[in-house]
Amino acid sequence: MVLKKILASSLISLAMFFGVSISGVASAADIVVGYAAPSLDGGQKQIFDGFRIPAEAKGWKVVSVTSGGDAQKQINDVNDFITQGVDAIVAVPDDSAGICVAVEAAQEAGIPFYTIDRSAVGCQVEMTVLADNHLGGNQSGNAVVAHLTEKYGEPKGTVLHITGNLAQNVAQLRKGGFDEIVNQYPNIEQITKEGSWKADKGVQIVRDVLSARDVDAIYMHSDCVYSESTVQTLKEMDQYAPRGEDGHIFIAAIDGCSGNLALIREGSTDQASGQPIPDFGSMVVEYIEKKLNGETIEEGTVVKDGALWSPAQLVMTDVGFQLYLSTTDISIDNVDNPGLWGNQ
Repeated sequence: MVLKKILASSLISLAMFFGVSISGVASAADIVVGYAAPSLDGGQKQIFDGFRIPAEAKGWKVVSVTSGGDAQKQINDVNDFITQGVDAIVAVPDDSAGICVAVEAAQEAGIPFYTIDRSAVGCQVEMTVLADNHLGGNQSGNAVVAHLTEKYGEPKGTVLHITGNLAQNVAQLRKGGFDEIVNQYPNIEQITKEGSWKADKGVQIVRDVLSARDVDAIYMHSDCVYSESTVQTLKEMDQYAPRGEDGHIFIAAIDGCSGNLALIREGSTDQASGQPIPDFGSMVVEYIEKKLNGETIEEGTVVKDGALWSPAQLVMTDVGFQLYLSTTDISIDNVDNPGLWGNQ
């Protein structure tokens, strides 16, 4: 592998000297990318496929590992990639701050490091491609406030807020965006519980809270994780009513998984802030290729024809370049839009 990287480096230098794109050279050099994620199930599988399919189409080899949510295992996995001498590393961080140990080790080895879906915190990576999670929280917050206002004639009521893993910046942003809207209204009470992206934990939160008191709405950081099990739990607790009927609990979430789009259609849930998940990985592939080609990356507007998130802004931050792809506010009015990733 070391010999491969020496040869690849020589070929790249020659290609750049003669003004030739290295896309062909990269294929000849057998580019290998290490991909580390908490899992490859559900939404994470679609994020991975969004990366893997275009990467393999270029002739790259993608080596994937999963951590099961264990941040230390993920660091160890990245260290293994470094030892193997991969050409680039892509990670969906388990711990946004903890991943910096691995980022710095990769940088010392001269290996570019990218993150998808979640940013690092406290260190700088080449680039992160992710949804505008703060905007997604805003959208869900506005939907909940509108429902409570319609229900009571003013913004008041009780909201159960089930978070993801609050050690990750994606959950922090989804919480912050929602809180920014809802906390403007002193008569709305929030009950916030950490669900850690675990469906069974979400179920227990719903059971515990709704056994003790009534709620008017539930906001969940991931419909991929929580929506279907939450609706089932409400039915088991005899607290389920479809949209438009007395007793309906308004449910808002982020992600826009196909399962929740079906629940919106049937009236079980109400709103989703949909991520453009397949484009996370494909955009990272584009920017890895630019890096390998020696191209300069600059801040500015990024446009992709036909994409619901387009245009997006690429900005330099203290954690590296960030490409924020806008979320789409989904309700019964637009749930059948074919551009939503949950409909693809």
